[in-house]
Amino acid sequence: MWKQFLPKLSKKSSASRKGDHASGSSPGHNAAGNASTIQRTSSCPSAGPARPAASVKRMSSAVFPSSLVAGIEPLVSFKNVPNGEKPNLFVSKVSLCCVVFDFSDPNKNSAEKDFKRQALVDLVDYVDSASSRFTEPMVVACCRMFAINLFRVFPPNCRSSSSGAGEGDEEEPMFDPAWPHLHLVYDLLLKFIGSSSLDTKVGKKYFDHTFIVKLLELFDSEDPRERDCLKTILHRIYGKFMVHRPFIRKAVSNIFYHFVFETDRHNGIAELLEVFGSVVSGFALPLKEEHKIFLFVEKEPKLASLVILGLLRYWPITNSQKEVMFLSEIEEVLEATNMVEFQKCMVTLFQRIAHCINSSHFQVAERALFMWNNDHIISLVAQNRQAIVPIVIPALEENIQNHWNVSVLNLTANVKKMLSEMDEELFSTCLANHKEDGERQASLQQKRRLAWERLESAAAFQPVTGNTAVLVSR
Repeated sequence: MWKQFLPKLSKKSSASRKGDHASGSSPGHNAAGNASTIQRTSSCPSAGPARPAASVKRMSSAVFPSSLVAGIEPLVSFKNVPNGEKPNLFVSKVSLCCVVFDFSDPNKNSAEKDFKRQALVDLVDYVDSASSRFTEPMVVACCRMFAINLFRVFPPNCRSSSSGAGEGDEEEPMFDPAWPHLHLVYDLLLKFIGSSSLDTKVGKKYFDHTFIVKLLELFDSEDPRERDCLKTILHRIYGKFMVHRPFIRKAVSNIFYHFVFETDRHNGIAELLEVFGSVVSGFALPLKEEHKIFLFVEKEPKLASLVILGLLRYWPITNSQKEVMFLSEIEEVLEATNMVEFQKCMVTLFQRIAHCINSSHFQVAERALFMWNNDHIISLVAQNRQAIVPIVIPALEENIQNHWNVSVLNLTANVKKMLSEMDEELFSTCLANHKEDGERQASLQQKRRLAWERLESAAAFQPVTGNTAVLVSR
């Protein structure tokens, strides 16, 4: 691209130097002679006289192919061209921005990076203030430029849990060195999609399913700034193109399934869930069957028991950190659960909570005991205490007698006191029953031990013949 207009810049510079020495020449005469043409003035300070035009030409011509020129030099400012020429200038600037640079070396192609950055700034300002419809060539050029700059393969993640970090340690985010340009591209994409100048009928043809899938893949970026931009853009696309909404929901669901059942690692799950929280808030009641798949209890309380039983079915009994996360999720779901749905799953739920209270991992035990500080959960328990308290009391007593952590012991004592004040008669009955069960279990164990001792004693006096098993004394 630069091959076609940099020589003109060089000739213009030479002509101006000759004009300074020629007699009879004046600025007014030059202005009159060029009145009928578009001025090729640079909107980027890096292209000024501080850098010789010939050196810029040699550096830039190999980077910006001349085949990308759209008819008007991209360095011209929008305010310096007639309204009829602005769409062509827009496409020309967008074409210039299709060249991707290596930002790992800040000194490489610095002039070209400055040119591209200024072009992006000009495009953002133009889209932000556009009053006329974007033509189809403008939309096509933009979609191509967005794809070239944004849709890329991320480097493999070299960080692993075996690097010495603890189980609960958080990894430091990785920042993309190209972000100064990527941010401008994202800003342009956001403003372009949200602009009233973009005809939805035209836009939906080019912001299609392929574009959306590629955009969703970017949510796995290590850079939290990029994920934050993508979150806003995805929400804007969802609101702008209604025809693509079912596909977006299905595509995001596939990412969730891939994360849960295959990779167990994805950087953008939180951002995608945040977007879907906003999407679900707009669902109309009664929910469609397709919408129920997402199991959002706040919108449809009847899904509460289904969600809770699903969490219990896939409970991560071998991963303490995930157990803590599941307990937190259980508490959030219970806050939106009514009495009818709670009674469908309360026995199975509190059997699992009782197991967590007895967990030897103190964080799991603490998180299970902290649930008893939730007023809504206490209200549900109080109204169903005849079924729940007998399940919980044995776990609390086991903690009091055997748990090693002081904090867990203190929390256990607080929960015991609360249940005692809730229904003292029931609490006393459950304690007595637990004591009787303990004595019964001790008696059974004693009988079993005595029976084995008699068998061992009898076997010791039997002669060894053939393949008879021999009891070896300890």
